[in-house]
Amino acid sequence: MRDEVVRRNPRQEHIIRNRLHPEHAALMAQLSGPELGPTGLVRRNPRNVGFIGPNGIRRIDRSAGETGGAFGSFGVGKSSVTTSREPELPLHQVIDPEFFIAVVPDMVGGRLSDHDKDMLGLAHQLANYQGKKGAVLAIVFSEHKETGFDKAGVDRLLEITDSDFAGFSPEKRLSALKQVTEIYTPDTWLFADSIHGSGDTGRRFAASSGLRIAGGVIAVGEDQSLQCRASAGTQEVTRKSEKVLLVLPECADQVSETRHEALPLSLDHPTLTVNRIQDCGQIAVDPKSIPLAEAEFILSGGNGVKDWDLFHQTAENLRATEGASRVAVDDGFMPRATQVGATGTWVSARVYIAVGISGAIQHLQGIGQCEKVIAINTDISCDMIKRASLSVTADSSAVMDAMNRELDKERQEVLDHAV
Repeated sequence: MRDEVVRRNPRQEHIIRNRLHPEHAALMAQLSGPELGPTGLVRRNPRNVGFIGPNGIRRIDRSAGETGGAFGSFGVGKSSVTTSREPELPLHQVIDPEFFIAVVPDMVGGRLSDHDKDMLGLAHQLANYQGKKGAVLAIVFSEHKETGFDKAGVDRLLEITDSDFAGFSPEKRLSALKQVTEIYTPDTWLFADSIHGSGDTGRRFAASSGLRIAGGVIAVGEDQSLQCRASAGTQEVTRKSEKVLLVLPECADQVSETRHEALPLSLDHPTLTVNRIQDCGQIAVDPKSIPLAEAEFILSGGNGVKDWDLFHQTAENLRATEGASRVAVDDGFMPRATQVGATGTWVSARVYIAVGISGAIQHLQGIGQCEKVIAINTDISCDMIKRASLSVTADSSAVMDAMNRELDKERQEVLDHAV
């Protein structure tokens, strides 16, 4: 009976709770198996994840293998390293759907953007209305690089990859969408209310089909009523649902807990109308003339930039729009119009490179809608590196010099190949 009594070790518990205790790391490395609390219940200590870096700050390497023991693959203790595997999500299948919710994503850069994924989340909300069995149909024009349609919530995928539909081809796309209407008869159409093409296609589709359209949709209620932004975004109105919806970002939660079949569909012979609009290709635009709020590629400088001439040269070589932190603006290195953040301009760039910016809360708020953030900083503990998708811990001038050399080398190779 005496061996069955759970006995506490107050000193050991004190060391476990105190991460700054000199014996804490050694004791945690010795522990194996589940940790027992004072009552004998198994407890999970979230602080037992990570490793102590060279500057004494705990780090979590999310790219490493699964943990084993107290610290697992982070190099503390005697645990072994295993290969991490992405958890398998449950498969969501819609067999013989009663109706379709059609989604026409922007596919900026050939990939689903966050705006597109928000739309797909809203489409599933509509497809599951009142327990009905609907399927989400995504219609993608031209070639793309996306491989995650299943995890984004696509039940049926219609890829129209004919080169005639690439670029700006509204008349041809309208003819294909009308054919989709005849074959699959979608219950509702969702288009992105953006400047990237889907919104223009949605307006043309509604006008040519004689359908009513609802713009600026930010949410759909349980009774299928729409919440929309009006008066240049200063007011919100509630209205009944329509057949065609132009959807704003953050309209719904993205699909994250299931994977979907993304079964391919096809149009036998997409009908092509007489093309009265000719796409002459993209025209080179000076990045400096693009407003920060509309820029897709921004190179932003902060207090860590010591050579501003090199910064401007790098932005020109990258063909990126220039931005700045408040400190750089207050110090007179950059004009006030380039200030990024809650006290400046809120940006939604696809790529945002922060050079020498520590990441004040106001700045992080201003870049909250950016898809990919790259941080260049010497302080590995700064908030910008924590926010970044990719970080480079090095001197900003050295990194920009290396970038310029690579860009010059690539440009020369292109010229040599052209000759």
